[in-house]
Amino acid sequence: MQKQSKPTRTNSAKEIRTKVLQYISQQKNNTFNYKQVAYAIGSDTPAAHRSIAMILAGLAFDGDIIEVSPGKYKAPQRSNIAVGTFIRRSNGKNSVILDDDDEAIFVAERNSMHALNGDKVRVIIAARKKGSEPEAEVMEILEKKEQTFIGTLKVEKQFGILVTDSKFLATDILIPKNKLKGGKTGDKAIAKITSWEDEQKNPKGEVIDILGVTGENTTEMHAILAEFGLPYRYPEAVEKAAEKIGAGITDEVVASRIDMRSTTTFTIDPKDAKDFDDALSIKKLKNGNWEVGVHIADVTHYVLPDSLLDKEAQKRATSVYLVDRVVPMLPEHLSNGICSLRPDEDKLTFSCIFEMDNDAKVIKSKIARTVTRSNRRFTYDEAQNVIETGNGDFAEEILTLDKLAKTLRRKRYENGSVEFDRAEVRFDIDETGHPVGVYFKESKDANKLIEEFMLLANKTVAAAIGKPDGKKKPKAFVYRVHDMPDPGKLADLSKIAKTFGFKVKETGSSKEVNRSINRMLADVKGRGEENFLSTLAIRSMAKAVYTTQNIGHYGLAFDYYTHFTSPIRRYPDMMVHRLLERYLNGGRSVNVDKLEEQCKHSSEMEQLAANAERASIKYKQVEYMGDHMGQVYDGVISGVTEWGLYVELDENMCEGLVPVRELADDYYDFDEKNYCLVGRRNNVRYRLGDNVKVKVVRANLERKQLDFVLIDDRIIKKGEDEMGKTGSVSQILNAKKGNKKSRQDNKRKTRTHKKK
Repeated sequence: MQKQSKPTRTNSAKEIRTKVLQYISQQKNNTFNYKQVAYAIGSDTPAAHRSIAMILAGLAFDGDIIEVSPGKYKAPQRSNIAVGTFIRRSNGKNSVILDDDDEAIFVAERNSMHALNGDKVRVIIAARKKGSEPEAEVMEILEKKEQTFIGTLKVEKQFGILVTDSKFLATDILIPKNKLKGGKTGDKAIAKITSWEDEQKNPKGEVIDILGVTGENTTEMHAILAEFGLPYRYPEAVEKAAEKIGAGITDEVVASRIDMRSTTTFTIDPKDAKDFDDALSIKKLKNGNWEVGVHIADVTHYVLPDSLLDKEAQKRATSVYLVDRVVPMLPEHLSNGICSLRPDEDKLTFSCIFEMDNDAKVIKSKIARTVTRSNRRFTYDEAQNVIETGNGDFAEEILTLDKLAKTLRRKRYENGSVEFDRAEVRFDIDETGHPVGVYFKESKDANKLIEEFMLLANKTVAAAIGKPDGKKKPKAFVYRVHDMPDPGKLADLSKIAKTFGFKVKETGSSKEVNRSINRMLADVKGRGEENFLSTLAIRSMAKAVYTTQNIGHYGLAFDYYTHFTSPIRRYPDMMVHRLLERYLNGGRSVNVDKLEEQCKHSSEMEQLAANAERASIKYKQVEYMGDHMGQVYDGVISGVTEWGLYVELDENMCEGLVPVRELADDYYDFDEKNYCLVGRRNNVRYRLGDNVKVKVVRANLERKQLDFVLIDDRIIKKGEDEMGKTGSVSQILNAKKGNKKSRQDNKRKTRTHKKK
């Protein structure tokens, strides 16, 4: 064995230990002693000998290596060296997710080598002792994940400190004065870690960008985007490239398309929408059928492959919709201008044109590039008013489309499509971005009209490529797929629904299962457990993703489905438009592996955007409820954990935590199977779906967390039953609240969850 070169400086104990572990990992079934190890790792000094001998003895005592004879060791036959992804948590509960089997192994901070969340690491796994969980120690950081941290700056005389908001980092970051980028105390900043020595408690870093003053609306919205690695401004070069693009609707371009400018066409969108990427047209044919056109902005006519605009759009993959703003995938000159199907303007479109009878049966369809002109821009409320009253602009056309859409929807549900129809919370925002009111966005007939025709177009496009005529092989394409529900989650849903008196099938055909879910969702409407059971039903479903491997869309009960209808805000739709153009013109199939990579990236970015949207809603909920401290609300228990109860308020759908430490009358155990907390002595139960009263006691904007306390009469009723109404309720409650051990135990359970 070749001896390593002698180090130029004395190795630290940490470095020696790391080298020893690496040496052991390479020995397979060979035996070794401390001298052999010292020679092999280049630490052949008396002091190193002593250190190595102690390390080997400690490893043998812990069961990580075997002492075959006094002072002679070998590695165990089982593999205790593994590679995985490091998961760092601010509460100190770090772990490594092993690549081989996805097992999560605890890693103490002292054994982490200061690995950051997402780093690829090599670990040694300690032998599992009887009655204890295994532990791992990081031997080497194989691949560092690029990441940044967001927080508030505190600038001292000699240095700055970034007090981080991160749930992945328990310590603050020290910033040298010359690395603050002009940041001042109170500024919200983005920083990266530049070094973190073994002996240092805090990492050192540098500021990348200053977002603004902490607490200001735009600052906090940008911070949310940055938290999820999403862009919050456009590169100047991309904006300039977009500004150079004109509409370019020449006679030559029109001649190459179907001209539908004379057909009645209109858009229906939210009242605050500016990017109109879809329009509907309708006219009656001589045979009594209807010609319905679904017209989509022809974005790819303007955004060419591999251009600066295209590369930026591909990287972003999606527009991001926060509470008070849209961060568009394409610059506004395109998204709100050139491509947007604004009224009384000629526009280039990619269209699905259907001939339908009065029973919404598609007689024939075609996919073609067109030129259209919208006659009217409707908001959803305006179109809904036409549907409800029968009066207004284009009333006959809207009522006909509504009738056809309702027939399409009925047939879809009969075929097994799942009907999720949950209200979404929205905020009235003042000029400073502060929430002053809450309202619910509900899907009405006008919304469903648009939804149904978009579904029809997406399904038609997917089938046109995925199901070619004759024996032709399908070409590589982008599908929007939705896998079958997880059997375990479906079984849990069935079990819990049964406790509320509803039956959900957990076996049988997908059509039978989905019909039972739809029945449950319909029957639970207006009841206290509606939100809980509908949320649980959604969670039982798999996530829809983009892929080249078509497995169908379970939730919609479609064999073929894609996204074609929103290219202004989704890059996969742009991919679909380009593939359609290629294949309709007889082009060969594209490289499936490259296409799959783009699909995967788009799915990941879609999830990040959804997370950012939820975070912005949570921030505004906490900000809004901060104006209502001390007020009492009715709510429903929407989540149960070992550290407390999550309660969603009936009035505004804001969700907060009742920490278990506040349940001071008893010690509560978490019953995971039945989704409830159970008092050990009083047997009071708090379970998912229970109606409760709560008071707002804390609103922490930094953590986006609301804290409630229960104002609940079930303990009082329990006390009255126990005392036979002979003692005072206050005596009962005082006796329970005097149980010091219960309070301390409950507090201990929540202490490590404060930053969750």
